[in-house]
Amino acid sequence: MDRRSDNVTKGVATAPQRSLFNALGMTKEEMERPLVGIVSSYNEIVPGHMNIDKIAEAVKLGVAMAGGTPIMFPAIAVCDGIAMGHIGMKYSLVTRDLIADSTECMAMAHQFDALVMIPNCDKNVPGLLMAAARLNIPTIFVSGGPMLAGKVKGCKTSLSSMFEAVGSYAAGTMDMEDVDEYVSNACPTCGSCSGMYTANSMNCLTEALGMALKGNGTIPAVYSERLKLAKHAGMKVMELLEKNIRPRDIMTEDAFMNALTVDMALGCSTNSMLHLPAIAHEAGVEINLDIANEISAKTPNLCHLAPAGHTYIEELNEAGGVYAVMNELDKKGLLKTDLMTVTGHTVKENIQNVKNKNPEVIRPIENPYSEVGGIAVLRGNLAPDSCVVKRSAVVPEMLKHEGPARVFDCEEDAIKAIRGGEIVAGDVVVIRYEGPKGGPGMREMLNPTSAIAGMGLGSTVALITDGRFSGASRGASIGHVSPEAAVGGPIALVEEGDIIKIDINANTINVDITDEELEARREKWQPREPKVTTGYLARYASLVTSANTGAILKNK
Repeated sequence: MDRRSDNVTKGVATAPQRSLFNALGMTKEEMERPLVGIVSSYNEIVPGHMNIDKIAEAVKLGVAMAGGTPIMFPAIAVCDGIAMGHIGMKYSLVTRDLIADSTECMAMAHQFDALVMIPNCDKNVPGLLMAAARLNIPTIFVSGGPMLAGKVKGCKTSLSSMFEAVGSYAAGTMDMEDVDEYVSNACPTCGSCSGMYTANSMNCLTEALGMALKGNGTIPAVYSERLKLAKHAGMKVMELLEKNIRPRDIMTEDAFMNALTVDMALGCSTNSMLHLPAIAHEAGVEINLDIANEISAKTPNLCHLAPAGHTYIEELNEAGGVYAVMNELDKKGLLKTDLMTVTGHTVKENIQNVKNKNPEVIRPIENPYSEVGGIAVLRGNLAPDSCVVKRSAVVPEMLKHEGPARVFDCEEDAIKAIRGGEIVAGDVVVIRYEGPKGGPGMREMLNPTSAIAGMGLGSTVALITDGRFSGASRGASIGHVSPEAAVGGPIALVEEGDIIKIDINANTINVDITDEELEARREKWQPREPKVTTGYLARYASLVTSANTGAILKNK
């Protein structure tokens, strides 16, 4: 079979290319083998990526053992926690497309035969999945793995507790000594932060999509089992190459329906509602958020991992991991199980003998946390094109709520008001002009949601934004409001004191004014001057589409 790498290694016409491989110290024998790109997201600023150099070396060994020539190149990654609460968060979501584009460039320019993607944190995983779908050459994923949970005062904890500690300090319920104890103990190891936040959500969904081996989403970063998984991934990609099994053979429409189903059962981050449509788009599959609600309506929520509950990814791993959740779902026929995966086997073959070892961590299908999924998509006159909430992390008394709008045109103003005691029980905080275009970059709102929780208002105050939320956010945190304020969406027309009515179980969100009043306000509305006019963010703002379409970039 002809290989892509023949374009740079075979025949007299490629002699110049071979001379450059020779400059790399590559032997003739290595040039005669398939060239496998190892896309390493290693860096020294992201805790979830500081161990990826070890993962990459294990992958390279696996590829070499199976007869390939591994060649590493980098992908960037942003730590959302470090970028949170300042201009840096504008640069998080936008990296997803940079990662996809740069990986495409490297793979095409150097004619790799196959790829092993090694991501870990929030935008890095979907960015590389987008690249895999776009390139459509044999590819497998193995992540850096999740962080172990921290421990403070004898209780397990995580990054979300750290942000909430800041709110508790502002409320006077925690002193600086307590805050410092959280600083020292909330994030005890390398790895993606330990709850079901965006990074771990997306790594778990690589298994549900069929693009990673068992345990990829859950084996902790510090476990030696993670290195063994990496070696097996390196070996397995050579089998995928031999059998010519490609990402679009795996990431079919049915595979995305499986991923959405697992998403609902796990209670994943609302950011998955941005990323799955964007990945699907690259694979030639269109997902609209109405499909998500249809799947949610019939999919029980089986897991309450942090921040929705007090269990962590390490416990999901011990309970049997993603495959155990999928096996529970299959008991009610909720998955398509005849689909091919990177294991070389079907979904059915992968999950059939996997047991649920802890029914407290993974509820049996007969005894779910709720009969409906962990994410809800809402619509109404405030969000005609939809908005999203992590229903599994909302306390029961906030599933239906109405209250006066407290309106802020940026995240910073909202945080100042929350920490200053200006927000009271019953309020609905509205943060706008933070969408994909308006931000630009659609910042995460973990700081305001954590401040609300830390101030003791988590069960009485809702927050609505055209920005988005960290997977670490909990409470009635409703994001991705579409259309966004920057393009004149109804969220731009809300005024201080307007009554907002939220019914999560009914999937509705409305501002209590007449259509005539809304139209009168629209006629008076004027677009804002762009917040950023130079550099990558300005270019991104000119190309990005709405959150309800996955914030993908326009091709034209």
